[in-house]
Amino acid sequence: MQSAAVFDPFLLIIAAVFAFAGFIKGVIGLGLPTVSIGLLAVAMPPAQAVAIVIVPAIVTNIWQTFAGSYLRDILRRLWPLLLGTVIGIRLGAGLMTGPYARYGSLVLGVLLVAYGILGLSKRSFHVAPNLEKWIGGPVGLITGVISAATGVQVIPSMPYLQAIGMEKDELVQALGVFFTTATLALAVNLTDAGLLSTATALPGLIALAAAFAGMFGGQAVRTRMHPDTFRRWFLIALMGLGLYLAATTLVKLVG
Repeated sequence: MQSAAVFDPFLLIIAAVFAFAGFIKGVIGLGLPTVSIGLLAVAMPPAQAVAIVIVPAIVTNIWQTFAGSYLRDILRRLWPLLLGTVIGIRLGAGLMTGPYARYGSLVLGVLLVAYGILGLSKRSFHVAPNLEKWIGGPVGLITGVISAATGVQVIPSMPYLQAIGMEKDELVQALGVFFTTATLALAVNLTDAGLLSTATALPGLIALAAAFAGMFGGQAVRTRMHPDTFRRWFLIALMGLGLYLAATTLVKLVG
């Protein structure tokens, strides 16, 4: 009975975090893993947060992967990025749970701030089609190593995907393909480290239900609210969260 009393508030926190993260994904089309890992990392190690995020991230991204007609073209264009990301994640196995795990929240905080700054700057990049296969691999490799350490897959993959000139609907489907591939590779790392087990099943299911509820709510709001306005305040809040994570981790490391 005592363990149940301790566990219930934890489940409520998970539900609230994923409902909020799902709401953001519903409004702007992305952000579920980034927001949920960032918020959960305030109360737990990033590795534990990623283990809870895995199931909802895979399911929502698989749905996004097949919600379009561009899959063949996406795989033809993005295979170097996808392959590089998988290799990077596997090479980085152990970064989240090994001797460098205590730096995970610091790295995550810096990445959230960098992602927010990039988004707010609205700086546009362009990669020529003949360079995609040469640039995609290294971008994927770097993204994979960073993802293996933090669970976050948006840097530098997101600026690259925006720079190769996809149509809006194709880009949304491409994000689903990329995040599905990266999350499955990350799940292998977590399984090898013993972090994915029956203990994460209930939190994962609650997270999945809350994420879908939040997504439906976010999609309803998207029809009434200008996405650019919401996106701007979301990025500002993300930067604030990143600064908090980085600062608190530095205090613990110095102390």
